[in-house]
Amino acid sequence: MAKIHRQQPATRAFTPLILAVALQGVPLAATGLALLPLPALAAAEVRDYRIPAGPLSAVLARFAATAGVQLVFDPAPLAGRSSPGLQGRYTLDQGFERLLRGSGYRWSERGAGIYALEAGSAEAALAMPETTIQASATGGGADIGYQRPVSTSTTRLGLSERQTPQAITTLTRDQVEDFRLQSIKEALRAAPSVTVEQTETDRTQFTSRGFDINSFQYDGMGMPFVSTTLVGDQDLAEYEQVDVLHGANGLMSGTGNPSAAVNFVRKRPTAEFQARLGASIGSWDNRRVDADVSGPLTETGKVRGRFIYAHDKGNSWLDRYGHEKNIAAGLVAFDLSEADTLTLGFSQHNSDANGSSWGNLPLADVDGNPLHYGRRSSSIGQDWTYWNLDTQRVFGEFTHDFGNGWRGTLTATGVTERQNADMYYIFGVNGDDATAFGDHSASKAHQLIGEARLSGPFQLFGRDHELTLGASYGRTHQKLREKILAEDGYYPTTLSGSLAGVPEPSLQYTDDIGHTQDFTDRQKSLFAGARFELVDDLHWIVGARMLSADASGLSYGADYYTRAHGEVTPYTGLVYDLSPQWSLYASWTKIFSPQYSFGLDGRLLDPLEGKSLEAGIKGGLFDDRLSLTAAVFKTEQRNVASTSVFAGSRYLYDTTDYQSHGLELQVSGEALPGLDLLAGYTYVRIDDADGERARKFVPSHSLRGLATYRLPGLPQAKVGARLRWQSGIENDNNSRIHQNAYALVDVLGSYDFDEHWSTQLNLNNLTDRKYLLSLYNNATSGNYGAPRNATLSVSYTF
Repeated sequence: MAKIHRQQPATRAFTPLILAVALQGVPLAATGLALLPLPALAAAEVRDYRIPAGPLSAVLARFAATAGVQLVFDPAPLAGRSSPGLQGRYTLDQGFERLLRGSGYRWSERGAGIYALEAGSAEAALAMPETTIQASATGGGADIGYQRPVSTSTTRLGLSERQTPQAITTLTRDQVEDFRLQSIKEALRAAPSVTVEQTETDRTQFTSRGFDINSFQYDGMGMPFVSTTLVGDQDLAEYEQVDVLHGANGLMSGTGNPSAAVNFVRKRPTAEFQARLGASIGSWDNRRVDADVSGPLTETGKVRGRFIYAHDKGNSWLDRYGHEKNIAAGLVAFDLSEADTLTLGFSQHNSDANGSSWGNLPLADVDGNPLHYGRRSSSIGQDWTYWNLDTQRVFGEFTHDFGNGWRGTLTATGVTERQNADMYYIFGVNGDDATAFGDHSASKAHQLIGEARLSGPFQLFGRDHELTLGASYGRTHQKLREKILAEDGYYPTTLSGSLAGVPEPSLQYTDDIGHTQDFTDRQKSLFAGARFELVDDLHWIVGARMLSADASGLSYGADYYTRAHGEVTPYTGLVYDLSPQWSLYASWTKIFSPQYSFGLDGRLLDPLEGKSLEAGIKGGLFDDRLSLTAAVFKTEQRNVASTSVFAGSRYLYDTTDYQSHGLELQVSGEALPGLDLLAGYTYVRIDDADGERARKFVPSHSLRGLATYRLPGLPQAKVGARLRWQSGIENDNNSRIHQNAYALVDVLGSYDFDEHWSTQLNLNNLTDRKYLLSLYNNATSGNYGAPRNATLSVSYTF
């Protein structure tokens, strides 16, 4: 769906960048227009363009001004057409070609640095402008820096970042490549306001604004049954960018959750051929090769394809731990007609880990006394433990352009996930004595999700507005079986023996339903949202989602049953434009989210409920090359899973009510010529029902920042740095289990030998800081983060 932008009077939007001519085909001299003198740009000169998305006419105006030429055209025929902007290095002709591709227009030079737009042939005028622009926006290969338009699938209503009444963070492909953010957890460690809680070697949780993130989307398709836990080291090879929509997001992602929604935007087939090959080697014998090839598959370009591959293998700073990942993805896009596009895709992710641990190093003994470890490499993972994950994902997307800005989309996604693991867990340390639990599990889950969406503009009371309607359905079925030691699976061990390595116990399958799962989840919803232009500078965003959910089956011997029917999650927000560069906003939403953890009574927990409010200001500097956001938020939430006990093969949770409030500051884009950055500060405080500070494993203060700079005297060279700082954290129940405030510094240097070859060196944890990765959910176990390490990489771009 095209982005929505408030139309400005022509004199405000274009003067003096564009002088619009209403008469097509009339010689320029005959118009009698006085053109402002601007220096002409040599056609062969390459310039760096950082032009944000917007209406096509406004983007063309900014391109002409940046290029130093004059452009004359009639903006009326371009009304309603949007453009993803232009990011990267282009000649004048290349820039015009990319911006006008599929528009039905061509450019011509009139001399003296003056250019004019002319209507092309009737065939060119039917070349599906939105389809081509969309492919470029989500899958282009240009160097786009650290500021990229948020995907239209993230905000659901097709809003720009400025017009969305919530804070948004976009992690671009450039940032991923610069700082080697190859996995989901590494990328989200760079996102302001997100805390990555790596609780084990192969399981990770994420929090934002103090609460768990459980909304993960792929091109805007919510995965409502995915828990808050990420299993394995899932790779980002097939994704172009990652958008984080901060705060409650029930309208956009299926259930209202006060933390954030994370949207992984797929790479898409491109209209032009592009390819990139990469290889790297790093500390602990880590090695990686990857390839990304895209382009037209037919002469007409109506069939386009993309293939992505990555192989990643290596060891770790942790004793006995290593990994191997293989990723392959293929996508094909078909232009079925001038109005219809079909995109099909398949991906295979294999993530195998050896030396895995279930739980981590015990941080306290049975009396609550803290335990300390001199070696950061200490691990309870064994030579025989492993955790293998195999994920297959297939998707199809059909879009139809009804004309007049209306577009329909049908999307379906199927996921099959298989897990196999041999695990070892210890607890109850008393001196050197401890208790161990050995477990082998095998599980398989099938998931199917479909969505239909219709969106477009309409007029009411003489103003233009935008409407989105949709429906979604999802179903998942999961089966799991375990084998354990005879009886209950527990046996005596020692802490020192576990650290040095213990032999594999003899495990056998059990038919005890207390160690099996077989259940089905179903969700269906209807949603509607609209953006109303109340007056020229005031916009109202309003919508609601009606959700029905049910679950049935057995999980670890307990009934897996929940039912919610017709639960409505309303959402509303206001955006007021102070000027073309600055906007104030406020939003409110209800929180409702089914839970799939078990309470102390052995039943599924009641749904999360509450409300969330947010207000802030957004702006742009330096012709919008630098974006700024300041936001305050407040959340009330009931029935939150808090303290837990381990019973048999599962955790049982008590619940409590929480209130949180905080502040977020964020800046992204080009601060100075050649200086790209993303930085953010977050303050959050969470209180329980008694008004006492709670969830102290979440840092109250955190700072994230990364920046790169191209040396002005040596443009082939680039240097960069990354900072991660957070205040101290502790266990709510035992303050002696804590991690003091710490800062991590990473640096990089890269050099482009020519337009094809490039090399880069990354140094991480430059100061070699020792720190615990997480104390998530008041954990009494944890692992240490990686010490100083390095990665050397080389890439070839065709």
